[in-house]
This record gives sequence, structure tokens and C-alpha cells, in this order.
Amino acid sequence: MNDPVRLMLVDDQELVRAGLAMVLDSCDDLTVVAQAGDGEAALAALEATGVDVVLMDVRMPGLDGIEATRRAVERHPDLRVIVLTTFDLDESVTAAIAAGASGFLLKGVPPQFLIDAVRTVHRGDSVIDPVSTRRLVRATAPLLGDERPEPDAAVALDELTPREREVLVLVGEGRSNAEIAEGLVVSEATVKTHIGHLLAKTQSRDRVQLVVLAFRAGLVS
Repeated sequence: MNDPVRLMLVDDQELVRAGLAMVLDSCDDLTVVAQAGDGEAALAALEATGVDVVLMDVRMPGLDGIEATRRAVERHPDLRVIVLTTFDLDESVTAAIAAGASGFLLKGVPPQFLIDAVRTVHRGDSVIDPVSTRRLVRATAPLLGDERPEPDAAVALDELTPREREVLVLVGEGRSNAEIAEGLVVSEATVKTHIGHLLAKTQSRDRVQLVVLAFRAGLVS
């Protein structure tokens, strides 16, 4: 049996952390190894404890979840961060994703969804709910549109095939693999292959960064 996924919970409300820990520790393949009440404490704990996935609240006193995410991912490139928020139109979530988070969840998601999300992120994919993502990026598109793609990513965009560019647009619109497959009349396996090529060519960390890239490149508005 593989070692359990090591988790850190970062939230200024102890009751929230206790509830999350109860849900996650109930799974044999997940274990909460650290908790923190703010960003500074989280960064300090990361230096002392091996962690695979962080569940990070956005709004906390002192160092907030956005800056804590940026510093954590910068110092620990293999770390995966899931941003937690109370509001599905919180502009802070977009900023956190741009800072390197692998996705976001509302705190009110069902327990099994949370568990599956942690497992998904640990496998290297991103957690991104299609409906919530479409609502979020449409509401906060100006935050993404002010910056252009990095030079390497801009060059990579020119090297995409027409179908890959088409898939990137649909990813940017927040479509799920199933929705993309249905729209293009292909299999989900084919969609996953295209997304894999997109990640490699654009040197994007995950699907969330593809969404950001699509907006910054003007492919989605």
C-alpha cells in the first residue's frame, strides 16, 4: 500500500480546520499532518513538515492565502495547493490561481467531493468545477486580461495545431472534458491527449494555468 497523501489545513477558524480534518482523516489514503491559522504559520510549518497538498483559505489575518500560496509554491515547486473560499465569485480566488494554486473549492462542497478533489490534485491534475469556473472567470476576466502571456508561452501558442487551439479555447471557457468531447464529437481520451499536449507545449503546470493563459492570450473574453 502506498503512503497516505500528507495534507496541511490552513484556515483562521479552528472549527473549520477540525471539520476538514475529520472528513479527510477518515480516509486510509489521506492524513492531515499539519494545520495553521494564517499564512506565515503555514509557511513555517512547510519548512518543518513534509506536505503533499495544502488546503488554503483565502481570507486570513496577517499573510493571506494568496500571498501564502505564491510563496509556498515558489519555495516548494512540487507542492499542490487547493484554495478554499466561502464565495464562488471571490476575485481573490483568481489571484490565488494565478499565484500557483491548482484549483479552488467552495467550503460547502460535499465531503466526498472534497476527498476526490484532494486525490485528483495529488495525481497532478487540477480541481476546477466547470460551472463555478465559468462564473468566476467571467466575473474576474479583467484581472486576467491585463497581462499578456509569458514570451515562451506566446511562442508555444503559435505552435499549437488548430484542434489544440480549439481545445484551449474550450478549456478557457471552463468546459469539462466530457463537454469538450461532446462538442468536438471525440472521445474523452482524445480530449485528455490534447490537454496533455497543451500542458507540455505551453509549459503550464495544470488545467487552471491553461484557463489563465487562454484569457491572457485573448482567446477567451
